[in-house]
Amino acid sequence: MQFHNMKLCFWLCFLFFNFFNGLTEGRNHAAFRPKVFNVKNYGVRGDGRHDDSKAFLKAWKAACGSTGPTMLVIPKAHYLVGPMQFRGPCRKVTSLTVNMQGYLSASTDLRKYGPTDDWVEFGWVDRLTLTGGGTFDGQGVHSWPYNKCPKQLKCKLLPTSIKFVSMTNTIVRNIASVNSKFFHIALVGCHGFAGGNIRISAPANSPNTDGIHMERSTGVTIYSSSISTGDDCVSIGNGCSHVSISGVTCGPGHGFSIGSLGRYPNEQDVHGVVIRDSSVQGTTNGVRIKTWSGSPAKTTASNLTFDNIIMTNVMNPIIIDQTYCPYVSCASSTPSRVKLSNISFKNIRGTSASQIAVTLRCSKGMPCENVNLKNVHLTYAHGDLAASLCTNAKVKYSGTQLPAPCID
Repeated sequence: MQFHNMKLCFWLCFLFFNFFNGLTEGRNHAAFRPKVFNVKNYGVRGDGRHDDSKAFLKAWKAACGSTGPTMLVIPKAHYLVGPMQFRGPCRKVTSLTVNMQGYLSASTDLRKYGPTDDWVEFGWVDRLTLTGGGTFDGQGVHSWPYNKCPKQLKCKLLPTSIKFVSMTNTIVRNIASVNSKFFHIALVGCHGFAGGNIRISAPANSPNTDGIHMERSTGVTIYSSSISTGDDCVSIGNGCSHVSISGVTCGPGHGFSIGSLGRYPNEQDVHGVVIRDSSVQGTTNGVRIKTWSGSPAKTTASNLTFDNIIMTNVMNPIIIDQTYCPYVSCASSTPSRVKLSNISFKNIRGTSASQIAVTLRCSKGMPCENVNLKNVHLTYAHGDLAASLCTNAKVKYSGTQLPAPCID
């Protein structure tokens, strides 16, 4: 009898434990299940003709005001939207996923964009993920004729397609951006950004359509992406540090650029940039560092590495240009005050579209220091031997060197 009572007690305890445990697990799963906000519930039309901006902003306001993990869903459809600012902080949201499956077309009416407006802006949000396989179409072909910046120093900037401002711990993956009016993607003052499987495209003659531009940002990783555009595939501006670019296919465009630096006062230093395991095809430049002459303030750019880059028919495969000026005449002819040091070009190989395959044009006022070229193999695509050009540069060579090292 005592044995049966013990057995009954055991089974009752076992059932109670499993019931309580299942209840707890159910609560835990519910706690991690995101609250979903679908733009369809906020009045979008999704016909590609009527402006859906207000409905998108209503959905964002609801999602940002939620608690715990949250998801904003933009289902497959064609949406026409004007400038939109998705801003935080979303204080009670622990993570916010924007599942963008649709096709967004930007308004082509430039009057809708204020003096500082971009198209889609995310700002002051922690732990945002933008994903879903959708496309951002800037419809830039209608605006490019109004871009005077390639010829005029003082000009009105056109809207960037997707801008991230003062964001932390951001993930962007599996999205596309086409035909931006100005930059495709811009990061300003961001900390902790990972972008992968991003597809960016615009015609080779589209002005200032940088693929990904960043400034005053730290801890940025870009990987496994393709960028074909009319300007820099990736441009790294002032104040950036701990940046890693890998597995990016670039071209057409202007290649990978650090800079331009030194144009404005109060710029911040750049350090800790690695661009590796990537390919560049049919671009104006391959890997480039560019600084303005006559820099208003003294800054530095250091610990910059370019490693394992394949060049195919690139006009300037390796280039440091400290006399950068894209205009017919520049206001200053004084040397650049941006100090460049600890720069490595390693395992760079392929073909150059010009005979000068390596250009190291450093500042007369602040010569480049500790520039290292290791295992460089670049041939001139049109038959003759490629050549190097160096000024004001202290260079160390190791391994294969084609073209032959130049003597400053």
